[in-house]
Amino acid sequence: MALIKSISGIRGTIGGTPGTGLTPVDIVKYTAAFGVLIKKRNTANKKIIIGRDGRISGAMVAQLVGATLVSMGFEVIDLGLSTTPTVEVAVTMAEAAGGIILTASHNPKEWNALKLLNEKGEFISAAEGEALLQLAEADDYAFETVNNLGSIKEDNSYMDKHIAAILAHPLVDAAAIKNANFKIVVDAINSTGAIFVPALLEALGVTQINVLNGEVNGQFAHNPEPLPEHLSELCSVVEKTNASLGIAVDPDVDRLCFVNEDGSLFGEEYTLVAVADYVLQHKKGNTVSNMSSTRALRDVTEKHGGTYYPSAVGEVNVVTKMKAVDAVIGGEGNGGIIDPQSHYGRDALIGIALFLSHLAKFGKSIKALRNTYPQYYISKNKMELNDAIDVKALFARIQDKYKNQPINTEDGLKIEFDKDWVHLRTSNTEPIIRIYSESNSETTADNIARRMIEDIKELI
Repeated sequence: MALIKSISGIRGTIGGTPGTGLTPVDIVKYTAAFGVLIKKRNTANKKIIIGRDGRISGAMVAQLVGATLVSMGFEVIDLGLSTTPTVEVAVTMAEAAGGIILTASHNPKEWNALKLLNEKGEFISAAEGEALLQLAEADDYAFETVNNLGSIKEDNSYMDKHIAAILAHPLVDAAAIKNANFKIVVDAINSTGAIFVPALLEALGVTQINVLNGEVNGQFAHNPEPLPEHLSELCSVVEKTNASLGIAVDPDVDRLCFVNEDGSLFGEEYTLVAVADYVLQHKKGNTVSNMSSTRALRDVTEKHGGTYYPSAVGEVNVVTKMKAVDAVIGGEGNGGIIDPQSHYGRDALIGIALFLSHLAKFGKSIKALRNTYPQYYISKNKMELNDAIDVKALFARIQDKYKNQPINTEDGLKIEFDKDWVHLRTSNTEPIIRIYSESNSETTADNIARRMIEDIKELI
């Protein structure tokens, strides 16, 4: 069993004893702490949005969260089966005081989580997260008397409202998408993408849609993280059915990747690159991605006369940097698109609409579009941590060893070697060190990672 409290929310495996997994006790405890946080910020606004992905535990968790908020006097609007970006936009549309998304994102089916939003529909800050953990640790919350209980209302209208907002986006060209007559295969991984992605595609004028793993039952047909090794079925069906492209999303529909018409992968790192290329053609400005993302975004940004800025890993960090540098597009290399013209949150739905607009106007195949971008390779590795390892001291020794290279310590340790780089950081969700390296040669990228792993082992 596992319970992880971090910038990414309160995440854990369902069951076990309190404090060791995401049990009903833990769900109530952290929901109540969030309620206190909201009341301290805004005593007048009692409205909170909740929504969930298609996980097996989703309904149970939603009932606990909803009842806890009602016991604290809140007016809960329950979207039911939804997506992370839909809950985010619903917070602002409903002028709510905050929101809770019930999803463990790409984690397997035994996991669930509480992802916490402020009144802007954005993830709460690290400082607010720390305050919440202190409230929960001290059991510092109180519940309302019977005359002051809140209410809960189900509202399934926000999918249509979210899609309408996407269609109104100035860079989304539904007419061009319709005229392109795309034939699209979608891997919905038995979660809410099976509802929301086809609905969006139909609204954009796509009539040929084949949905794989379309039953929303939380029994994920494969590992739900949209990585190459998990998308073999999608790749095969795209090729065999002569589809124009394939689309894969994660269970809460905030990550996005594409498959080329020949069954090869467009590359999750290049989702943001392609969308940024399209946005920058129409709206000049800066871009941001976390520093574990491909250099190709920097190349594309500079081609369009903008400046690229790296941020620490984590959506809240990317959003903070985007606001600081007034970026017109940003996100993460794992297929997370953040478009400030829509909202400051990763959103696979706006990503799909912008990407298809780009592809339709490009007028050639998705594989041809992919070939227009610089080719880099990222080697993604990890090492397990144990309590005996002093990561801070370890990184300091590695930094000293490579002191003659450009180094960034904003998030772990990133070392540049001309256009190649390696990034070492601890995970927000697992007890590991992630080791990402990139080069225009796959062999070189692997060798850089291998050398760094050897350095770590030697220093340990």
